[in-house]
Amino acid sequence: MCISKRVLSIKPSPTLAIDAKAKALKQQGVDVINFGVGEPDFDTPANIKEAAITAINAGFTKYCPVAGTPELKNAIINKLKRDNGLAYAPDEIIVSSGAKHSIYNLIQSVIDDGDEVIIPAPYWVSYTDIVILAGGKPVIINTSDKTNFKIIPENIEKVLTSKTKAIIVNSPSNPTGVTYAVDELKAIAQVCVKNKILIISDDIYEKLVYDNFKFTSIAEVSPEAKESTIVINGVSKAYSMTGWRIGYAAGSKNIISAMTKTQSQSTSNASSISIKAAVEALNGTQQYVEFMRKEFEKRRNYILERLNAVKGVECRKPEGAFYVFPNIKAFLGKSFNGKNISTDIELADYLLDVAKIAVVPGSAFGADGYIRLSYATSIENIKTGIDRLETALKG
Repeated sequence: MCISKRVLSIKPSPTLAIDAKAKALKQQGVDVINFGVGEPDFDTPANIKEAAITAINAGFTKYCPVAGTPELKNAIINKLKRDNGLAYAPDEIIVSSGAKHSIYNLIQSVIDDGDEVIIPAPYWVSYTDIVILAGGKPVIINTSDKTNFKIIPENIEKVLTSKTKAIIVNSPSNPTGVTYAVDELKAIAQVCVKNKILIISDDIYEKLVYDNFKFTSIAEVSPEAKESTIVINGVSKAYSMTGWRIGYAAGSKNIISAMTKTQSQSTSNASSISIKAAVEALNGTQQYVEFMRKEFEKRRNYILERLNAVKGVECRKPEGAFYVFPNIKAFLGKSFNGKNISTDIELADYLLDVAKIAVVPGSAFGADGYIRLSYATSIENIKTGIDRLETALKG
């Protein structure tokens, strides 16, 4: 009876729930292939771990400035200049406990009750609930594999109202792996700048792009776009540091200041040890990042070929991240042992129960009739898992 209406209106993260269920089955001795998890299977690079150990031994274990240490802020500033050609001052940077935390702080700091945030679907599962927790209203633009899961300016203009406050752009995308080209980003930025819409650019998969695709943040496309954009990034995906919980945001001083005030009343600073590790990640050698990227590209090519060879499955080629998002609508409405499978949720349950593979239903991302598979696992696991999927779908 004491739970707030806002908390009651949201749901637990379905990707984390499925990952937890798969891990629980493994602990029981069940041979489960987990395609549900959204984290690299590689270890954190040795130089980053050594930096953390050094920090512990040096006693770097006390409170840090809320928005991040000057050392890490400078590393982030140098990274944004080096990789993206974007210039920021220290008071335009905040470090948080993961990129999700950065997005949460941002939405809490800029969204009032009834404000609308445009979110293209398929979307990362937390976007909508983070907006709802702030009292805002998610406004969904639906896409499909027929439109390459992309939005265009006309889509945005159709949903604009007097309450539109922000839009979330995620490229490369979770769950589809879609990336936007420069001209596509320019067109989206122009309509946002014209209508004074805050752009939230989730760039967390920036380093994981394939086929010689050059990543561009929407903040890069024009000075006006940069002024209208808060860039969200972190070290979790590119450096295999998901558990270290370091994300950051870059943008206008007044919004970063508001985010810092919000964070000061919740978590305060991010972990001091993780901060030192993140400095090394951004300033140190980037060779391991390229090694992981190449391995992910090999896995993407393999899983894509295997999926599209399964009769009834259609899967577009993702340009980035480490997910595939196949269309499985051909299997809905069918049955197994007298049990009807009418939704992607029921299909995901069937695959876990019968095939012992964990996938995430597309409806969790606002896209019914799809499933998401992460290829952040070994080629051997992918081979075994797709063998099982193919057998199960034939049944």
